[in-house]
Amino acid sequence: MSSSAGKLRPSSSELDLDQPNIEDYLPSGSSIQEPHGKLRLRDLLDISPTLTEAAGAIVDDSFTRCFKSNPPEPWDWNVYLFPLWCCGVAFRYLIVFPVRVMILTIGWMIFLTGVILVQLILKGQDQLRKKTERFLVELLCCFFVASWTGVVKYHGPRPSRRPKQVFVANHTSMIDFIILEQMTPFAVIMQKHTGWVGLLQSTILESVGCIWFNRSETKDREIVAKKLREHIQGAENNPLLIFPEGTCVNNQYSVMFKKGAFELGCTVCPIAIKYNKIFVDAFWNSRKQSFTMHLLQLMTSWAVVCDVWYLEPQNLKPGETPIEFAERVRDIISVRAGLKKVPWDGYLKYSRPSPKHRERKQQSFAESVLRRLEEK
Repeated sequence: MSSSAGKLRPSSSELDLDQPNIEDYLPSGSSIQEPHGKLRLRDLLDISPTLTEAAGAIVDDSFTRCFKSNPPEPWDWNVYLFPLWCCGVAFRYLIVFPVRVMILTIGWMIFLTGVILVQLILKGQDQLRKKTERFLVELLCCFFVASWTGVVKYHGPRPSRRPKQVFVANHTSMIDFIILEQMTPFAVIMQKHTGWVGLLQSTILESVGCIWFNRSETKDREIVAKKLREHIQGAENNPLLIFPEGTCVNNQYSVMFKKGAFELGCTVCPIAIKYNKIFVDAFWNSRKQSFTMHLLQLMTSWAVVCDVWYLEPQNLKPGETPIEFAERVRDIISVRAGLKKVPWDGYLKYSRPSPKHRERKQQSFAESVLRRLEEK
């Protein structure tokens, strides 16, 4: 049985910063039905329309299910199994975990030493320096996967460098990038972070051509769109990787794909990623857990088991819009990875109904009661 990491407050530097307005996505106006006739006590107390609306939201909450971690079923439920579970916990935390920390420490030492030497020795030789830094990034990703005892099976041809192509994949955790990067030096488009992740982004990952953005900055969208178009034109640039869902989903559902990757006028290569939850749930709930704690959870599990499929490249069909193209590619990825499609924008998981929307609902209910009283 995999024991989860302790519940700590997530670091604000490692959480997504997008805060869209959910008001536009919620039903507007009054949904409360007003019965006709004289006012009776039971009519005044009848709130069944409001309860029906609330119950419907709870029962059919397909949105919240996309971002919930499903804890494993406990198997230490009797006197025979509990000692075995205790032995497993002791083995993972006292033996396996220290070994994994040592492996990751060695990887970081090799990586940082290599980067420093490359910066000193290959100064002025940009091509060779970037090639060496790409190798070091791949090597570090291999050490990360080894620190989880990662069992990753890749299906399909390995991605190659070609102009006018972009790779898109479903998104479960930031480790998706690490798992894909150890096989191919992708250039990824990613939310800009602070802390040690941000330091890695601004100093090392620049060498593989990664593109950073901040969702809170409107101007960043135009800048990123321009960088994307420039990147896909270069034959020597690393393959561009985009996670069009825009947020981490629990690997059971697939939310709407953003259309940005599908209106570049290039070939789109789908990648399907599916995690086996038998040992650990690889979903990163960034609202409840920092990325550091997420890595700790993976390193104290038995193993991370994953399948990656490189699927057939797709092109925009005649008369097809970028939104329809995105949905078609989402269908392909969802079928291959066994994901359930839901018609939700993933950015809404960081939202709350605005005070204005709540006031409209309250006002609607109050007016309904007042009208009934006036009829009396």
